[in-house]
Amino acid sequence: MSGFMVKAHKVARERNWLLPLLCLLAGGSLLGLSTNLAKLAGEVHLSPLAFLCWSIIGAALVLMTVSALRRDLPPVNVRALKYYAVSALVGVAGSNLIFFSAIPHVGASFVALIISLPPLLTYVGALALQMERFKMMRAAGVAAALAGAIVLAVGKFSAPDADGFWILLALAGPVLLAIGNLYRTLRWPTGASPDALAPGMLVAAALMLLSVGLLPGFSLAVPMHDSLPLVLIATQSVVFAGMFLLLFMLQKTGGPVLLSLLGSVGALVGVPVAIFLQGEAAPEGLMPGAALIATGVALLTLGKTKSERR
Repeated sequence: MSGFMVKAHKVARERNWLLPLLCLLAGGSLLGLSTNLAKLAGEVHLSPLAFLCWSIIGAALVLMTVSALRRDLPPVNVRALKYYAVSALVGVAGSNLIFFSAIPHVGASFVALIISLPPLLTYVGALALQMERFKMMRAAGVAAALAGAIVLAVGKFSAPDADGFWILLALAGPVLLAIGNLYRTLRWPTGASPDALAPGMLVAAALMLLSVGLLPGFSLAVPMHDSLPLVLIATQSVVFAGMFLLLFMLQKTGGPVLLSLLGSVGALVGVPVAIFLQGEAAPEGLMPGAALIATGVALLTLGKTKSERR
C-alpha cells in the first residue's frame, strides 16, 4: 500500500508541473505573437492606443462570455475592484501601451527581448518582500540577465538612429510587468478563479484605455480604407484572450516567478518572427545579450527547482 501511495504522489506531482508548463509555453508563444501583431498594426497606420484599446475590449468580451457560460462571473466587491484596477494598470494598460508605442521606434525584436526581463525583476521583488529566500545561483542569474539587458541597451543606444527616450521607456515596461506579477499573487481575491479574474482585469484595462482616448491629443480612430486593421484587431483580441487567461492560470498554479518566464518564451517566438518574417534588422548585441539573458533565466529556474526538491 505504501508503494502505491508513493507512486500516486509522484504521478500527482508530475501532473502538477505539467499544467503550469503547458500554460507557460502556450502563453509565452501568444505573447511573442502579440508584439509582432503590434508592429503590423503600425504599418497600416493603426495607432498603438487604438490598437491596444479595441483589442483589449474584444478580449474582455470573449472572456466575459466564457465566464458567463461557465457561471463564474468576476466577483464585484471593494477588494476585487481594487485588484482589477491595479492589475490592469501595471500588467495590461500601462505596460502594453509602452511596448506597443515603442515598437515603431525600437523594433519588435528589441521589445520581445526585453520582455524576458520580468523573471529577474520579479525575483528581486520577491526577495525584498520576503516571498523567497536568497539563493546564490538565482542571484547569479539575476546578475547575468541584467548584464544582457545592459548589452542590448548599449547596442541600441550606439545605433545611428537610436532614440534614447523610447529605449528607456521600453525598458520601463518589464518593471511594470514584474510589479504586476507580484501584486496579483499577494492580493489574489479569496476563492476567486482565474476564469473570473482575467475578464475583470481586462474590463478595467479597457475602461482606462477608453478614458485616455477621450483626452485631447489622443485618438481611438481605426482606419477604414480596408479590412486589414479590423482583422488585426480581431486577431489580437483572440491572442489577448488566450494569453491573459493562461496568465492567470499560470499565476495560480506556478507562482509569480514561474509566471514571469512568459517573457522568455515570448522572446523565443517573437524575435525570430520579427527578424525572419517581418524583415527587421537584428538588434546590436543580440547574440551576447540574448545569451546572457538566457543564462540568467536558466540559473533562476534551476535554482528554484533545486530549492523545491530540497
